[in-house]
Order: sequence, then structure tokens, then C-alpha cells
Amino acid sequence: MNESDPRFWQIFFEVFESLPRQGPGNRDCDARALRFCEGLPSAPVILDLGCGVGGQTMHLAELTTGSIVAIDSHPPSIERLKTTIAVRGLSQRVQAQVGDMAHPGLPPESFDLIWSEGALYNIGLGNALGICHGLLRPGGYLAFTDAVWRKENPPCEVKASFALDYPTMGTATDVVAAIQHRGFEFIGRFTLPDDAWWGDFYSPMELRLKELRGKYDNDADALAILDQLALEPEMHRRYSDYYGYEFFVARRPGPGRLTT
Repeated sequence: MNESDPRFWQIFFEVFESLPRQGPGNRDCDARALRFCEGLPSAPVILDLGCGVGGQTMHLAELTTGSIVAIDSHPPSIERLKTTIAVRGLSQRVQAQVGDMAHPGLPPESFDLIWSEGALYNIGLGNALGICHGLLRPGGYLAFTDAVWRKENPPCEVKASFALDYPTMGTATDVVAAIQHRGFEFIGRFTLPDDAWWGDFYSPMELRLKELRGKYDNDADALAILDQLALEPEMHRRYSDYYGYEFFVARRPGPGRLTT
């Protein structure tokens, strides 16, 4: 099934919108990344770019006492996040809105921390880094995850998969160079562990695929799409030593704001 076919995207979102996260990550990784961000205000102003349904947004709300603006271009994801915010009584601290990462329409130098998990590559990493630099206050932090190659000469099916979705994917060293090229101070990085791929992402995804195979039992086209989507977690089982997700933390140079 061609990914330009509307049916593909209908079923794609039927799978992914139901998941706790739309990519690798977990609360422990978020907490670890936050520990790199020394000297943040006691109630930082945070921007979550490409928030999806807000798994990490909720972790940020638990791990900080700050205010959060969460942006994603997919309206159903934002509606689900708004419901979560209301149910958890966070409407005074967390705002979810439909928006374009490439043109967020937010005031410059207005955030203490910008967060983005697995999303910046969608608008080109260099471009995204430039946008984030402009939105951060001097001394503010950028924390984001990005897919990277861990070994040379990946198998053909792995290389082909990433060539479709992220043809410019590089190594962690390449990402650090891009961070510094855009005027950031590189603070640190770490590799997401394997449980960050499975707990809130691939394990729920495989359960959802099983549910939908029952729903579409007599629909050959839908089943073919589900089989196509199932290749992703299976590829990770077989080839995860060739690629991974890295958490990067950077700082816009400047005096920053004193912790209060």
C-alpha cells in the first residue's frame, strides 16, 4: 500500500493516536534530561514542540511546576491532549494548541525550556534548531530526542526504512555539530534504553495492531497496511544495535535567569 494513499494515513492514525506516545521515550528519560538543565527558574515557561497526544507533556507537568505550551499540527492529537489536561486538572498550567513547528507564531525569547521528542527532524534539524534558538531566552535550554545511526553499514531493509522517513539522519556526533553550528552550547546527551522503545510505544502498538486486525478481518487492504506498520517494531527487535534515539540537551548562551 502506497503511503500517499489516504487509506494508509487513516489506519496509521487509527494505530498511533491511541498510543501513550508516538515515539520512543519514558518518564525516567525525561527526568534524566531535565537534570541537565541546571539553573532553570523554579516555575519555568516550557514549550513542547510536536507534542503528539502529550505523553511527555504530562511528564513535564509532573516533573516541573512550570507552565507548558504544547503544539502539534495534528488536530485529533491536540483534542486528546486537551481532554487529558482537563481530566488531570492542569488547565491553569498546560495549554495545548494546533500549530506548525516551522511557523509557531510565538514571541521570540519567551521560553526557559523547549522540549521536543522525535519531532524536530520533520522540518529539518538545522531549521528547527534555528527556530528554537530564537524562541529561547538567553540561558534557556533545548532538550530533544533524535534518531541516529549507531553503526556503519546497516542492513538494506533498515537503511531503506529510514531513507523514506529521515533521509538526512546522521550520527550523534553529527547532531552535536549541528547544535553547535546553530549557536548553542552543547550540554550533554544519552542514549534511550530499550525499555523506552517498548513500554509506552511498541508494546501498546503491537496490541493495537492485534485489535485492528480483528476489526478489519475481512478487509485485505487494511490488513496489508497493518502488516506494513508491524514491520517497524519487528525491525527494532532485529536491528536495534544499528540505530537508536539519543536525548540531546543544549543551552542558548547568556546569563539566564536566576533560580527563584
